Amino acid sequence: MLKGMTNLFETWSLDREIVLVRLFNHPRDKVFAAWTNPEALAEWYGPSGLSIKTHEADIREGGVWRFDMVGMFEGREQHFPNLMRFLEIVPNERIIMDYGTPDPDDPDRFRMMVTFDEQSNGKTVLTMRQLHPSRDRRQAVIGFGAVEYGLQTLDGLTAWLDGRAFA
Repeated sequence: MLKGMTNLFETWSLDREIVLVRLFNHPRDKVFAAWTNPEALAEWYGPSGLSIKTHEADIREGGVWRFDMVGMFEGREQHFPNLMRFLEIVPNERIIMDYGTPDPDDPDRFRMMVTFDEQSNGKTVLTMRQLHPSRDRRQAVIGFGAVEYGLQTLDGLTAWLDGRAFA
């Protein structure tokens, strides 16, 4: 657990939560693989208009994905540093991570849980839950577009999966 985070997420509180859900026309193992393959993640992850530059990708329990979201703003390239620390990975079921900046004392770091529920028709329901450190922080990220950016990220995953030829 990161310094200062021991008690932050002991209870999952609805007033600090953001939940996004998407149905994918692909089996659970394919959707899960898109989250655990570093090359795949860099192709689809993030809001539209931003690309991913990976600095480190060790996608396993205890590992990290350190990356920048990169985009053009006001005529110049901007880099937004991100860090995911993987706390739990249960193949084809769930991924739990802490997500924030590379700053070890990032006060805005949040917990994210992604679950993969395969339907009887071979489709997968993906649920992405974010738990923010406070109600005010949740409101702030909603205010700057986190829900829309999350939906754009899931759109990117949809397009990536739909464009793949699976054997």
